[in-house]
Amino acid sequence: MDVLVIVVLVIVVALVFDFTNGFHDTANAMATSVATGALKPRTAVLISAVLNLVGAFLSTEVAKTVSQGIIREGQDGIHISPTMIFAGLVGAVLWNLATWYFGLPSSSTHALFGGLIGASIIGAGLNSVDWATVVSKVVLPALLSPVIAGVIALVATYLAYTLTKNATTHGAATGFRHGQTISASLVSLAHGTNDAQKTMGVITLTLITANYQGAGTGPQIWVILACGLAIALGTYMGGWRIMQTVGKKISDVQSPQGFAAETSSAATILVSSHLGFALSTTHVTSGSVVGSGLGKKLADVHWSVVGRIVVAWVITLPAAALVGGLATWLASTSVIGLVLVAVLALAAGLTFYALAKRKPISAADIHEGEAEREPVAATKN
Repeated sequence: MDVLVIVVLVIVVALVFDFTNGFHDTANAMATSVATGALKPRTAVLISAVLNLVGAFLSTEVAKTVSQGIIREGQDGIHISPTMIFAGLVGAVLWNLATWYFGLPSSSTHALFGGLIGASIIGAGLNSVDWATVVSKVVLPALLSPVIAGVIALVATYLAYTLTKNATTHGAATGFRHGQTISASLVSLAHGTNDAQKTMGVITLTLITANYQGAGTGPQIWVILACGLAIALGTYMGGWRIMQTVGKKISDVQSPQGFAAETSSAATILVSSHLGFALSTTHVTSGSVVGSGLGKKLADVHWSVVGRIVVAWVITLPAAALVGGLATWLASTSVIGLVLVAVLALAAGLTFYALAKRKPISAADIHEGEAEREPVAATKN
């Protein structure tokens, strides 16, 4: 098949992944604000969508990590083809849809990298992956970022309740809810600087492998714009299933906790984006929510839900890698194989959508936050 056709196909699927990333990860930015009533659901996703688009233009360091770091470049060029990238994206998209259906805040980042790594291993061998970069800029941030963000949120929550222990409900709770508007917006901005760049990196890598762009170069302006718009549109669609999990099921979030969780998440993501670490915003925000629950009251974390989320985190990368590897094996056999992968991926995506329509969760199902009727520190140990 003509290289240009495959490149166009890859770009389309990459933007589809970016779209799923948007509605999959909306909860990262806005779940706690919606849960406490600081923002109405539709207002929250609109703000998040706009700031995701703005954030996409602020940095390209993470995009360069994806396009220049994960896949090794040898003497004869990059050891991956556009067909392999397409297959890797299929694995990432399907995993995003599966975890969205079950309401699990898994990592779109690890789904993407897992798909690409699986495709590279099957299509070009183990040496095609730069494992040192994978460990230093993907695995280690995945392990450390939720812990760091959780500790920051724990301390911030404890201080928030301590400093406001004598405050009235109106003065403290309302003030924190207003503060959440700013902190949630910062998380959305940070999300755009990190997650939108990953798709930029994939498209740039595709253009380089097809010799439409020079090796070692960053994303072009049209790539940045397209990825920013795709993730913004996906964000506006809502992602209510995962928002329900993060905002309600991990911990019973009140406004001081939400403010602390969002602030710690934004700080962690922005610093990591500046350093080029392709971390998971899902890991960071989930860790922050757990930390905010511990900071308020040690028993105020639903550990069974946390356990399910952690299991999803652990299996995300290998599961996406398996699908990406199988898709590569089939797509690389012939044009028929490539078309078959596309058809099967479309059928699987439509199946998840149909299943979700049978048990819909909408903005109306998301807790919009009732007025807190007691001082914000009243339940603190």
